[in-house]
Amino acid sequence: MERKSNRLSRWFLMRPKTTGFLSFLVLLFLISLIVYQRYHLFKENKQREITNILNGVKEKVEQSLKNSYTVTLTLALTLDNNGVPRNFEKVASNLIKTNPDLQAVQLVPKGIIKYIYPLKGNEQALNLNLYKSPPQTVFEAKKAIETRKMYFQGPVKLNQGGIGVIGRLPLYINDEFWGFSAVVIKLETLFKTVGIDNSKYKNYQFQFSKINEFTHREDFFLPMPKNFADAQSQSIVFPDGDWKLYVVNTNKYETWLELISAIAFGLALAGLSSYLITRLIKKQLQLRNVVEEQASKLIDAENKYKKIFDHAAIGIARVNSLTGEILEANHHLCEFLGYNEQELYSKKIKSIIYDDDLETDRDLFKQLMAGEIKELKNVKRYVHKNGEVIWGNVIITPLWDEGEEPTHHIVIIEDITKRKEEEQILRASQNRIESLINTIDGIVWEGDLETHVCSFISKKVEDILGYTVEEWKKSDSFWFDHVHPDDQQKVLAYLKNLIPHGSQLDEEYRMIASNGSIVWIRDIVTVVAEANQSIKLRGIMIDVTNKVKAEQALTESFNLVNEQNKRLLNFSYIVSHNLRSHASNILGISTLIQNANTDEDRDEMIQLLKTVAENLNETLFNLNNIVNIQTSIDIIIEPLKLNDYIKSAIATQNSQILLKRASIKNFVKDSAYVNFNKSYLESILLNLISNALRYSHPDRDPVILLNCVEENGQIVLSVEDNGVGIDLNKHGEKIFNIYQTFNGNADARGFGLFISKNQVEAMGGKIEVESEIDKGTIFKIYFKLNK
Repeated sequence: MERKSNRLSRWFLMRPKTTGFLSFLVLLFLISLIVYQRYHLFKENKQREITNILNGVKEKVEQSLKNSYTVTLTLALTLDNNGVPRNFEKVASNLIKTNPDLQAVQLVPKGIIKYIYPLKGNEQALNLNLYKSPPQTVFEAKKAIETRKMYFQGPVKLNQGGIGVIGRLPLYINDEFWGFSAVVIKLETLFKTVGIDNSKYKNYQFQFSKINEFTHREDFFLPMPKNFADAQSQSIVFPDGDWKLYVVNTNKYETWLELISAIAFGLALAGLSSYLITRLIKKQLQLRNVVEEQASKLIDAENKYKKIFDHAAIGIARVNSLTGEILEANHHLCEFLGYNEQELYSKKIKSIIYDDDLETDRDLFKQLMAGEIKELKNVKRYVHKNGEVIWGNVIITPLWDEGEEPTHHIVIIEDITKRKEEEQILRASQNRIESLINTIDGIVWEGDLETHVCSFISKKVEDILGYTVEEWKKSDSFWFDHVHPDDQQKVLAYLKNLIPHGSQLDEEYRMIASNGSIVWIRDIVTVVAEANQSIKLRGIMIDVTNKVKAEQALTESFNLVNEQNKRLLNFSYIVSHNLRSHASNILGISTLIQNANTDEDRDEMIQLLKTVAENLNETLFNLNNIVNIQTSIDIIIEPLKLNDYIKSAIATQNSQILLKRASIKNFVKDSAYVNFNKSYLESILLNLISNALRYSHPDRDPVILLNCVEENGQIVLSVEDNGVGIDLNKHGEKIFNIYQTFNGNADARGFGLFISKNQVEAMGGKIEVESEIDKGTIFKIYFKLNK
């Protein structure tokens, strides 16, 4: 065997060309295998790069769609139970500011675009009927209704110009379809936001398409890459808009260049047989480097997604569905709950949920585990580390496929604590307003001038006319139908007379009560004309039956009865206005006591609270005196030391003075006395000083000046401030009318100046106002000269 081996070796050594050729063939075979392997590795790398690019864009698209969903859901929350949006302009403005990628937001009742923000630039879309639009629009609007979830139409040519996509969320009230909450995004803005940019990658191009439901052809919305059908590509489908996104490798020669270089390199190795082993080792090193490079890219990609997870603008956690253990949590969730990551990982998800919400959450999660629901959306409360209750808008998505055993799920939490607090404040404010209105001795109402439809009626209607609020609002013509037949023409003429006067008028007429009796009504009406809205009327219907009967029985007692009713009305205003001022101060001082840092501060606040309580007690005492004299025509008038009542009013407003950092400069002398009624004087001073504080200028600390002089046989008290001022050219004629507000304050009621004017005039005096916008206001009260 050894001799045969030596002979064979010798044979090869004696035939170098044959040996070289055979070696070349063997090497060529090995090279072919290496080239084939390199080809597939190159293709896989390209496919992986395409996948990474596609997944990056996918994440951004899905995030943009989720943001759009959050916007439409926020818009939906502006609807009340009757489907009427509240504060649409304000909410829409905030949404546009926080989502600058949006071109517009819309509310589309019954498929007609009735509300759109911003209106400028989108006028062509207003009042557009989706069901009378092109078939594609009708089809995709109905698709959103059928699926009962948000669906994105487009890309489509917008009525207001340009190409865009429209996301519509169907809304239901009492399980009846109301319409859509929608967002409009320009296509180029969407592409820019999610990173669909064909100039970004050298060898890759994006393509965006959608199947046309009528032609069943695939429509493309970007320039078509060369050799698109034959090029290496990968796509992904977005079911929320039935879109398809491609990433295409446009450099078809790169693969061939790679192969040619490998073949040339292999042939060179075959020619240089003496260098074969070294070259093969280098080739192995080169292949190892390629593998390490790909591994590094995978690690970078993982880090990239980890950063997206950690820095998302909402809280995200991965939870063990069986044990409830928190496995992963991002920074936003930790900040939301007040725990660090290690503290959160040691807890179970149910331990951070508010106790009262646990049972509901448990029932819904059981449905998710059982496959009865595919996704859990809910608003619930959580417990912060410091014990504070916080609110979150929660979406729970399972990470197991249908039919599989539950494993993990993702929890996405949006912090809505501030929004909930604002809703509670708004609800409390509305309740206070309704309570205040229902205490007024008259039927407060609001209605439409043309249709006579009453949009609001206070509960006082039950006491005066015997009808319930529900009965009144059931029929659009209820009010007119129950006006006495003999007075209906007079009432119609009265309503027509409101427009040319454009301010406040009042009329007396008869109405038929629920028991068939005749009730005389004095209707004090104010015209409210607002841009782009029908003319509304607001008023108060006062039962003047007794007064009218007294006039009919004793004509000579008319003045007596009229004066008595006026004082009763003023008394109700004093009660609602003055006690509310004291209550606000007590509430403000109570808040300061809670927030006091030292015992000394707390004692000081308690002393202030005692002062306010004493003033409140005095106010109640004076009001009680008024109650006792309501049956008398005479109002108690006595000499009053003006400074004592000014100091009392300042003390009552002390918490607001401290809060506003206001300066009160009182130049009224101690010798100044006025013949006046105590309660009226207290009410007037409280109203004027509180108004000066409430309407202070935001750019400077309030300064209030009080002075008293004698002028033309009358004592004149002036209250001057440096606040925002009033446009007298615009509001001068109606500044003392009831329900008039001019500066947009949320807590303004429009009662104060009306009350003060009536009280001053009841005492035989008058009140005047001087004001300039952004400079300040001066109110002057003219008292009768002391005798």
